[in-house]
Amino acid sequence: MVAYLIGRMSIVNPDQYNQYKQLTPGIVEKFGGRFLTRGGERMHLEGAHDDRRVVLVEFKTADAARKFYESPEYTHARGLRKDAAVDMQLMVIEGFEEPLRP
Repeated sequence: MVAYLIGRMSIVNPDQYNQYKQLTPGIVEKFGGRFLTRGGERMHLEGAHDDRRVVLVEFKTADAARKFYESPEYTHARGLRKDAAVDMQLMVIEGFEEPLRP
């Protein structure tokens, strides 16, 4: 079943965060994932306003997302992100059906 990795964070060191951003697409792809959004424009509709960056990655399964997160490659990338992003929130949530494809 498809799963989504959802991340929210505040960027405090953009230069260092850019190093992290350069590494992650290849690692995501290696584990069968694809970015659905990566800090794009958004429209706030309800609730408390939250300025944190939002990242959404689709994986074929929750297990694939976990393997991505625990991989040596992503562990290294997380080290670059550590002092560049704060107020981190990262989770994996399973979808309930296959997503629609164009």
